[in-house]
Amino acid sequence: MPSSVLLEVPALADFNKAWAELTDWLSRLDRERKSQRVIVGDLDNINDMIIKQKAILQDLEQRRPQLDELITAAQNLKNKTSNQEARTIITDRIEKIQSQWDEVHGHLQSRRQQLHEMLKDSTQWLEAKQEAEQVLEQAKAKLESWKEISYTVEALKKQNMELKQFSKEVRQWQINLDVANDMALKLLRDYSADDTRKVELMTDNINATWAAINKRVCEREAALESALRMLQQFYLDLEKFLAWLTEAETTANVLQDAAHKEKDAKMVRELMKQWQELQAEIDAHTDIFHNLDENGQKILRSLEGSEDAALLQRRLDNMNLRWSDLRKKSLNIRSHLEASTDQWKRLHLSLQELLAWLQLKEDELKQQAPTGGDLPTVQKQNDIHRTFKRELKTKEPVIRSALETVRILLAEQPVEGVEKLYPEPRELPPEERAHNVTKLLQRQADEVRTEWDKLNLQSADWQKKIDDALERLQGLQEAMDELDLKLRQAEVFKGSWQPVGDLLIDSLQDHLEKVKVYRAEIVPLKEKVHHVNELVHRFTPSDIQLSQYNLSCVEDLNTRWKVLQVAIDERIRQLHEAHRDFGPTSQHFLTTSVQGPWERAISPNKVPYYINHETQTTCWDHPKMTELYQSLADLNNVRFSAYRTAMKLRRLQKALCLDLLSLSAACDALDQHNLKQNDQPMDILQIINCLTTIYDRLEQEHNNLVNVPLCVDMCLNWLLNVYDTGRTGRIRVLSFKTGVVSLCKAHLEDKYRYLFKQVASSTGFCDQRRLGLLLHDSIQIPRQLGEVASFGGSNIEPSVRSCFQFANNKPEIEAALFLDWMRLEPQSMVWLPVLHRVAAAETAKHQAKCNICKECPIIGFRYRSLKHFNYDICQSCFFSGRVAKGHKMHYPMVEYCTPTTSGEDVRDFAKVLKNKFRTKRYFAKHPRMGYLPVQTVLEGDNMETPVTLINFWPVDSAPASSPQLSHDDTHSRIEHYASRLAEMENTNGSYLNDSISPNESIDDEHLLIQHYCQSLNQESPLSQPRSPAQILISLESEERGELERILADLEEENRNLQAEYDRLKQQHDHKGLSPLPSPPEMMPASPQSPRDAELIAEAKLLRQHKGRLEARMQILEDHNKQLESQLHRLRQLLEQPQADAKVNGTTLPSPSTSLQRSDSSQPMLLRVVGSQTSETMGEDELLSPPQDTSTGLEEVMEQLNNSFPSSRGGNAPGKPVREWRQWQLSDLHFPTTSQRWKLRHHYRKTLHQN
Repeated sequence: MPSSVLLEVPALADFNKAWAELTDWLSRLDRERKSQRVIVGDLDNINDMIIKQKAILQDLEQRRPQLDELITAAQNLKNKTSNQEARTIITDRIEKIQSQWDEVHGHLQSRRQQLHEMLKDSTQWLEAKQEAEQVLEQAKAKLESWKEISYTVEALKKQNMELKQFSKEVRQWQINLDVANDMALKLLRDYSADDTRKVELMTDNINATWAAINKRVCEREAALESALRMLQQFYLDLEKFLAWLTEAETTANVLQDAAHKEKDAKMVRELMKQWQELQAEIDAHTDIFHNLDENGQKILRSLEGSEDAALLQRRLDNMNLRWSDLRKKSLNIRSHLEASTDQWKRLHLSLQELLAWLQLKEDELKQQAPTGGDLPTVQKQNDIHRTFKRELKTKEPVIRSALETVRILLAEQPVEGVEKLYPEPRELPPEERAHNVTKLLQRQADEVRTEWDKLNLQSADWQKKIDDALERLQGLQEAMDELDLKLRQAEVFKGSWQPVGDLLIDSLQDHLEKVKVYRAEIVPLKEKVHHVNELVHRFTPSDIQLSQYNLSCVEDLNTRWKVLQVAIDERIRQLHEAHRDFGPTSQHFLTTSVQGPWERAISPNKVPYYINHETQTTCWDHPKMTELYQSLADLNNVRFSAYRTAMKLRRLQKALCLDLLSLSAACDALDQHNLKQNDQPMDILQIINCLTTIYDRLEQEHNNLVNVPLCVDMCLNWLLNVYDTGRTGRIRVLSFKTGVVSLCKAHLEDKYRYLFKQVASSTGFCDQRRLGLLLHDSIQIPRQLGEVASFGGSNIEPSVRSCFQFANNKPEIEAALFLDWMRLEPQSMVWLPVLHRVAAAETAKHQAKCNICKECPIIGFRYRSLKHFNYDICQSCFFSGRVAKGHKMHYPMVEYCTPTTSGEDVRDFAKVLKNKFRTKRYFAKHPRMGYLPVQTVLEGDNMETPVTLINFWPVDSAPASSPQLSHDDTHSRIEHYASRLAEMENTNGSYLNDSISPNESIDDEHLLIQHYCQSLNQESPLSQPRSPAQILISLESEERGELERILADLEEENRNLQAEYDRLKQQHDHKGLSPLPSPPEMMPASPQSPRDAELIAEAKLLRQHKGRLEARMQILEDHNKQLESQLHRLRQLLEQPQADAKVNGTTLPSPSTSLQRSDSSQPMLLRVVGSQTSETMGEDELLSPPQDTSTGLEEVMEQLNNSFPSSRGGNAPGKPVREWRQWQLSDLHFPTTSQRWKLRHHYRKTLHQN
């Protein structure tokens, strides 16, 4: 909106603000509606969302009056303004917000209706799914009840009937599956914008299970049909095989008889041909025999225990026996035929053939190795070896027959027959030739026997290896299959996870718990993975080399397990981060604490900062906190620092709503978060969580006063400003407790007790270190407001010493002594009781009239004079330092924060009457301080920062302008304090205003000098120097060591320079040059050579260094002269009040502690809290007679002008100045006379030598 329109119609600003707030709220509702996705099929989730939608609609209806009020306000603005542009803008915005309202309301209603329909459809789908799952369970149970296929006609028919009945039921159950699928498709189609993965997953699982059931049914049906066909064909094939077996036996018998009878070679060859035909038929029927035998065994197992089984067993045994006899007959026929033709030669050839076959089979067996690395390969090897063993079994009769034939022939045949077989070599005798042939046949027979046995052993060993590999690989495969199934189930659950960004904030914790439970459930998978890996490691390359397929499967299983673990850990991490960043304990809810154009951001260490998008700047402080700090500047006109600080803290306390927080509620919140270790650091999230607990409880008690996000953010901002200015993101628990408890609503002594308890040991006692920690954290509160200088600075060691001196220097103090000391209101903690009095006086109304501003009744503090009758001042006039004519600021007054009683009025009247007889000098000499001062200026070691110079008396400059000096830079301190003295030389005005008499001014100055004298020493108050001599002794003892170090450094530097000069002079003389003049006599000349130029340059450097030393010596001499003069004047000022006191017959007492306060009127103030005065005049106080003051203001000013030259000041002599400067001389050190002369003599001697 144009600024000109806002200036012309100021009321538009409020309208714009209300319009923007309502628009933002409606936009946020619409964004939340779009982001709220529900899990389709999850009735609980849908019901929760319906409840939330109902609550949102109710909230929308509750805000309807706000919209109506905005519309009414817009109409009123339109009626009141004549600016056409403003009217157009108002109309446009009202139309937009009405349209937005209707649109949001319509979307919410539609969403609510959609959720109700989704609930109905999901309920129907869940019912259909439940029926389908019941059907699936019935089908699974039916499949499990199926028995193995029986190979009997009756059993097969029964099993076939059962299968047909089950198939019929399956077709009926298909309807239930179709209904569930239709409902699922409807959910997926109608609610695709929401999360439908649950419906998809469940539907896919149901359909996959149903498909597996149908597959099992089909396989069962095919197996039954195959078994029935085999059973019907088995008996036919058996009868056919037996018929052939009968014919083959007949043929074998005929051939056997002929082979034994026939000797003719031609007939033998004919018989051999017939035998070969018979052997071919036997080989062709071998597979038929084995199939019949296997199928017969299956049928026998089905017929076990029946008569048919016994009959079939006899027939099978008969078949096996006849088959074996037939093969034996065939071999016998061959043996006889071969023996009849050329017996020895054929036997020799037969043995050679057998040896060749055995070698071939041995090679074949070796080729089967090594053992396969996966189950299918090993099963294939097992099948191959079974065929191999079958061949061995088939060949065994042939080998046995051949060996037996060799044995018989060698035993029966004469040597002549052998000679005929092997007539050569002719030169050998017949006996030897026969013996050699016999040995040859015997050796061949032995080789056949040996190779046969060896082949059988190798076959048995290989079979053993195959069996072992099968067992181990089956175990590995089963373990891998089981692990794969579990991993697939786990991956299915993982696949159902929604993206974390799509989850509702309120459901983050539930999802986190589910994932944790899921992680606990898959813990057994780890053991399964280890078991699979252990099984894999048992397969060594020398034993069984796993195949690449198996290794890939194992690697895939391990990878999937690792991916699953990583996914779970990542999911938990994301949920944790989302819960941390957006959950109830996160900072996400704090984003609403700022409004546009501001944005709340978070640094890497979780510290919040704020971005202004208009100015494109960032800052650590909350915009509201910045406004609050700016508003605190209005209180800077309060001249009394304790009240100024207290009023700032009170405004801060209200802005943070800590004035509503009771101490018990704060303690409950701290205990709830287990904040018991006070030395432990708290991070930002812990601070936010604890503050959220505190402000949530306050919101329940004060709903209209507490904005939780804003209060939490601002309180966090304040705590970081006080205790973590570097924004490290951590503060100590003790600091957190101190900050919150100091500003909470509780009795003052209850706060003291609680804070003391935090630093006390388990025995209830506290030492100096622990008390120092408490006071250090407490002083940071006024320090953050820039008021720490008025409360003793950041150095809390003097306060700790004051407390323990109050306790008679005990090593530890108890709570009672601490409370007694705190009741004295020590300077470092005086702001806290003043804060309580400020809070108590806010609503106080006094029936009295201010004598300055005439306010009646007086609201807040009431200040009654104890010097004049019926003289009252309101807090505004008192804080601003205004006084009426005839009343001075140092006059005693009493403070009331509650209405006075008659008893208090009478008591104050008596005090006024008593004070009427006292002089001004009495009040100046007997100040009553409103707090317990502590000596803090440059004493002891600092516990935190360099000592801040304290503003003892009221000045116009801010406390933050006080300089900070280092203890080590002595010359800087001397120069600084010298400048302070110079300022005092020019400061010759009155104390507060022109109405103060000369006597009052000079008395105040004497008091000032006495306090300064006390601050010169760092000892205890009991050992303060009382005379200038003591001051000088103290200064000399402190400065002697440092001056001696400075002199030693200068002497060392001079020796180095002299040595360098001597070295250069010797080099110059060695080269035969003219004598080198002394440095003062050297004049610049044109260089004759590079060496001369170098010498001249070094001489110039020496001359320049000499000049610097002379200048430095002159500066030190000037400083010494100035300090001597100032010290002389200071002695005169110190001796003068003592002389005046002796002349007047009294001695001016010297306070035992240094006075530290920020205004002059506070020491004479008597505080009254709760209508009770904090101090009462003693009855033994004697009225002092009036003392004549002979020195007037003119004489004092003249004496000061004569003592202090005015050359450094800008004021003319005698001109009054209305302010006192900040000055301290507690670190002023002066060198002794002997040291000054020694220093001057040393430098002069050095310069003359050079």
